[in-house]
Amino acid sequence: MKTCLIKMNRKTLLYKTGVEYGDYTINHILGCAHGCKYPCYAMMMAKRFGKVKTYKEWCNPKICKNTFEILEKEIPKLKSKISSVHLSFTTDPFMYGYKDITNMSLKILQLLNKANIKCTVLTKGLLPSKLSKFSKDNEYGITLISLDEEFRKEMEPGSAPYKKRISSLKKLHNSGCKTWVSIEPYPTPNIITQDFNKILNEISFVDKIIFGRLHYNKMVTSYKDYQVYYDELCSMLIDFCKKKNVEYIIKKGTMR
Repeated sequence: MKTCLIKMNRKTLLYKTGVEYGDYTINHILGCAHGCKYPCYAMMMAKRFGKVKTYKEWCNPKICKNTFEILEKEIPKLKSKISSVHLSFTTDPFMYGYKDITNMSLKILQLLNKANIKCTVLTKGLLPSKLSKFSKDNEYGITLISLDEEFRKEMEPGSAPYKKRISSLKKLHNSGCKTWVSIEPYPTPNIITQDFNKILNEISFVDKIIFGRLHYNKMVTSYKDYQVYYDELCSMLIDFCKKKNVEYIIKKGTMR
């Protein structure tokens, strides 16, 4: 197990988000040890605004040490405005191999649930089985863009193996929890050739699937008819979800 050795203070944590499936969000960690190389939009923004200088610094996460002090003030003030809180958009709440981050995220979820606030979670790590004891209104998700472990090691080097990710999600599903998968950012065939239907079948048990294309990568736009490709995948996803009675969201800019 790894530990966040670097701590930081923040002035605020809960804030409104403009993402399609988000209301409020909390990012209690700066950086992410998963080190995704799509490239990672969160890392790009952190570098742009001077929060980190290098990829190496981004991969060495900093934990917000005054998290609970802030939440004790913000939850009572904001709870009447909040319909849900997402963990997290610019970091990972269950960063693979980091027990201190996992424990902090669990405590945050408990505090929010205690205030009758629904939470949604997304991770490339492993979802703890104890989440099954939390509010049944919560929704737990994993990111899954492939089943190829060599591709994962190349593009998401510090993340949890795909099979372990799916297994942790399925355990929560079997415990009666609401589960979902984010298939984003999905690569084009010139980056990796794979069977989209195979991925869908692996996660057919979930309640919701979110699908989005890969942005900020020249290999995508250099792929001939990349928009046609994403349109076809969206059609496949819609057909699949309708047959399985699974909710779906297609991210803006993915389908014409």
